[in-house]
Amino acid sequence: MQKILLVDDEPAILDVCRRYLEREGYRVDSAVNGFEAVEQWKRGRPDLIVLDLMMPEKDGWTAAEEIRMEDEDVPIIMLTALGQERDRLLGLTLGADDYLTKPFSPRELVLRVKNMLRRTSKYKNAEKQSITVGSISIELSTRQVKAGEKIIEMTAKEFDMLWLLASHPSQVFSRSQLLEKVWGYDFSGDGNTVNVHVRRLREKLELNPAEPQYIKTVWGIGYKLEQPV
Repeated sequence: MQKILLVDDEPAILDVCRRYLEREGYRVDSAVNGFEAVEQWKRGRPDLIVLDLMMPEKDGWTAAEEIRMEDEDVPIIMLTALGQERDRLLGLTLGADDYLTKPFSPRELVLRVKNMLRRTSKYKNAEKQSITVGSISIELSTRQVKAGEKIIEMTAKEFDMLWLLASHPSQVFSRSQLLEKVWGYDFSGDGNTVNVHVRRLREKLELNPAEPQYIKTVWGIGYKLEQPV
């Protein structure tokens, strides 16, 4: 039984989301602030975290940052009542893999959870596969990325995007294609989500992110990955 950590300071949201998730067969732990979220994550090591941003005592941004310092792989879906783009982008920059804006449908949350866990499980259960691009090696079965001998820590969505691009060298993917293939057809975000993740990949993989050798921008279309010259 897969475990979900549900974090929100609104009892009504916790109650209805718990009922919908448990109906689908998930085990659900809950927390009402960022302090409890971090402690619950340490104790229970959930398969996925649903994390509200605006909470008392310790907010979701801070909790996500602390969790990401120790665990780059656990998927995080952020909940926010804020419609401002900068808040969504900050959440993605701190390591969120997806987000939902309140008010949202509990059925949509269940679909997001299912899709994300299905994609994560697909990688975990895959036969050993690896791709080498220049000095970068990517191992699918362990979801490990190395630059030379150095292990590069990545979030779930960063790895998913890198694996997709590396699996199709020189193929150009539009932002909408990347959103569909990495986040799923039902993702409600926009192309800025892709831009944020490309920037983070470049910061982790490129010697000079301003002049990338691996992940190239194809102006007016999207991105591709190439072997460095």
